[in-house]
Amino acid sequence: MRLNLGCGKNKLKDYINVDKEKVCQPDIVLDLEDIPWNFDDNCADEILLNHVLEHLGESREVYLAIVSELYRISRPGATITIRVPHPRHDDFVTDPTHVRPILPSQFYMFSKKQNKEWEEQGFANTPLAHYLDVDFNVTEINWVPDDKWLKRLKDGVITSIELAEKSEHEYNIIKEIEIILKVIKPVQLESL
Repeated sequence: MRLNLGCGKNKLKDYINVDKEKVCQPDIVLDLEDIPWNFDDNCADEILLNHVLEHLGESREVYLAIVSELYRISRPGATITIRVPHPRHDDFVTDPTHVRPILPSQFYMFSKKQNKEWEEQGFANTPLAHYLDVDFNVTEINWVPDDKWLKRLKDGVITSIELAEKSEHEYNIIKEIEIILKVIKPVQLESL
């Protein structure tokens, strides 16, 4: 099963398109903040959250419940693709429905391997993977520059290293972030 969660009007072929707004005519009407979701455990091979996660979980409890639900419904080895506006871009700042900035580094908190390394090194990072019993591996991060900066990069006016350094402190450099997660779960053997 492939899920396009929070699809809005961007319905995709070969996906089950899910949204809370009936006007979008999704395949399934579902409020992603209403936990638990009406999906079986280990049912999804692929999940897409395209400009959705920044709208969800204004409270810590709801956000962490959403992360737990993503894990619960994912099969071992499933892929979760998350696309969000960069929190230092006007696209994020100007939308009053955005309730949570999303950066790739937060997903390391949902990695049991990373949690263990932090614990062994004596770091004070919150071991959310252990608290929630979830395990995600960040497999890819893509930074999408704003059109103005993308043109400068393509024209050789700025290097990718310079662009990355500027984006750490300045607004409207990076427009979007894509984070790809792999779900780490033990494979359940079917009973014979």
